[in-house]
Amino acid sequence: MAEIIQKDGTWVFDGDVLRLTPGRDRNVSPLRRELGELVVPLRASAGVSFEQGRRSGRLRLRLRDGADPLLHATGGRLTEANDPYQLAVEPDRYGVAEYLADEIRNALLLDGVSSDPVGSWLLPGPSLPVSASAGDGTAGFDGERVRLEWNWKTEDAKAATGPRTIPLAEVTGVEWQPAAGLENGYLRFRVRGAPVTAPPKYDPNAVELWGFKKDPLMALVAAAVRARLPHPSAAAEGDAVLPKQLPPAGDGHDALLRRLRELGELHREGVLTDDEFTLAKQAVLKRL
Repeated sequence: MAEIIQKDGTWVFDGDVLRLTPGRDRNVSPLRRELGELVVPLRASAGVSFEQGRRSGRLRLRLRDGADPLLHATGGRLTEANDPYQLAVEPDRYGVAEYLADEIRNALLLDGVSSDPVGSWLLPGPSLPVSASAGDGTAGFDGERVRLEWNWKTEDAKAATGPRTIPLAEVTGVEWQPAAGLENGYLRFRVRGAPVTAPPKYDPNAVELWGFKKDPLMALVAAAVRARLPHPSAAAEGDAVLPKQLPPAGDGHDALLRRLRELGELHREGVLTDDEFTLAKQAVLKRL
């Protein structure tokens, strides 16, 4: 097992799953604290990197496209502070971070995990019920319906429509866009039979966001709804469950990769003990 504990959070890898727990430091973002611990199966991972800096380093876990509804809902627009798949690392723990990253890379290689997109969610999304207040309203989702309520800052034309309850069956899509520069952001639900004709400020199916600290919490509502809508992939992706086959042995490198896979199969079948498997794996990895 590989583990790193930092003020920013704790990452633990046991060979099968990676547990990402946000820290309790006051600098940890509300989004990460609200999201809580994430349990990421190895097959959902596409890679990991560690970058050293003068004052701190950063571990970054990259997931396969389509594995996580939060990443799909936010479309790469989360800042580093709000990204649950990044961890700030203090200089005296650089060696531990490198070791953890190597263990994840070796496991991906050993299990032959593909980095291709997947055809079904491999993470469940935020826990339900989920609710957030920001901008001109409050959005909540209980798994069956979306609830939108307005506050005193809402434009009169939108507030006049009253609170909105939208059954999940009527939701065809969800969009989250953070505020950027002079442009406000929004959380918008696309509803069957209700084409978008107004900006978020006046749209009764949208919450307008103004760039304040709690805005990213709206992404949790978007992700929870996204997780319960049809997966964005149109075609079934068999590689979502089964690992990609390694290429047949040709040169020495390919033969070593095939040997790693064989060792993993022998270990899972109980032919090799944990100690025997570890020693054999280390020997092959040194040759790589």
